[in-house]
Amino acid sequence: MQVIESPKFTNNLSDSAPGPAAPISAHLAQRVQREFTQRWDSLWGGRSLLHGRVAGPDAVRLNGNDYLNLTGHPDIVQAQSNAIKCDGEFVIQSSVFLLDTHPARALEKALAQWVGKDDGLICQSGYSANLGLLQSIADPQTPVYLDSLAHTSLWEGARRAGAPSHPFRHNDPLHLARVIERHGPGVVVVDSVYSTTGAVCPLESMVEVAERHGCMILVDESHSLGTHGPQGAGLCVELGLSHRVHFITTSLAKAFAGRAGFMTVPAEIRNYVLSTSYPNMFSSCLLPHEIAALAATLEVIRRSDSARASLMQNTRRLRRRLTELGYPIQQGTEQIIALESGTEPATMVLRDLLEERGVFGAVFCAPATSRNRTMVRLTLHAGLADAELDHVEAVAADIAPLARPWDWPIARRQRDGDQSGELQR
Repeated sequence: MQVIESPKFTNNLSDSAPGPAAPISAHLAQRVQREFTQRWDSLWGGRSLLHGRVAGPDAVRLNGNDYLNLTGHPDIVQAQSNAIKCDGEFVIQSSVFLLDTHPARALEKALAQWVGKDDGLICQSGYSANLGLLQSIADPQTPVYLDSLAHTSLWEGARRAGAPSHPFRHNDPLHLARVIERHGPGVVVVDSVYSTTGAVCPLESMVEVAERHGCMILVDESHSLGTHGPQGAGLCVELGLSHRVHFITTSLAKAFAGRAGFMTVPAEIRNYVLSTSYPNMFSSCLLPHEIAALAATLEVIRRSDSARASLMQNTRRLRRRLTELGYPIQQGTEQIIALESGTEPATMVLRDLLEERGVFGAVFCAPATSRNRTMVRLTLHAGLADAELDHVEAVAADIAPLARPWDWPIARRQRDGDQSGELQR
């Protein structure tokens, strides 16, 4: 029998051992030392705050965003599989070149109709949706008013637009009104559910302020689309505000458990946004199997009322028990629970206490929060079993005397009468 040897790939240029790496500049080395190394060595004790233990098979993982527990759903997997098998001649190109016959356009229109709008754009991520949209609708003559807890992508979008950025106190429409009165009409930017605390925006009041002062309003529904509203259509639809909200954005990496973002745009300015939004212009389009999966996920989400009910039940149960145990989580109400221990060293201790006992959350620190408001964020999902919730509650009770949540800075502020729960940026 003839033996066919595997081909050997060689690169004559790399046959010899590599030489020394090109050195970084002295300025960059100083910056790394100043901005990171000192933090790593002193606050983090020489190990990563973000990367703790490896979650074992019995761990309860509360560090993802698949709120409806859709990963691996057979309808979604089948749609992906069919697309991979059938779409062998697709062209990878910028999404600005996609024609109306492309499956992505059908998905854009379906998503827009779902949330009560007439058109929209699929993007690479929720981050690129926010950055690209604000780049298109704001400029140096358009003030942008941002809730102090608005997602970083929204702040970066305003910065990229060169727009004057004016923060207002978290969930405070009266303060928003005063800030607009000083600086004039522009764009109001809020999250429907805030990604660090699970706080719900008072959307009706925010819309009223925006209308009264001649502002447009952008609502990021990343953490409410799929989980709130009729058929999961989000809080704007639930409150009957879609026609009064100018723009809705979302990450499709949360309840959709995919890899994409979406923005609504009025049909008459769609081509304008396509021609001015750099993240859309200079990023490749999603692949056919990703579009197929997202389209199938939309249909699954629309019929997932039972999963939404389970998510809310799990949220109410765990929030109630954590509150009874003395954890100061009053700043939020939804499926995102912030265990805000304060300093980075204290949060590393909290993370280790949880992970040693098989509960895994996600650490949020600067720049996602201020350095004095570091937290372990727990995100709940619809698939949590009673036994898993029992375990989380038992662990929270076990570590409470060690972590002493009643002594965390946020608990002291609550006792002193500061109910804002605001994370200063």
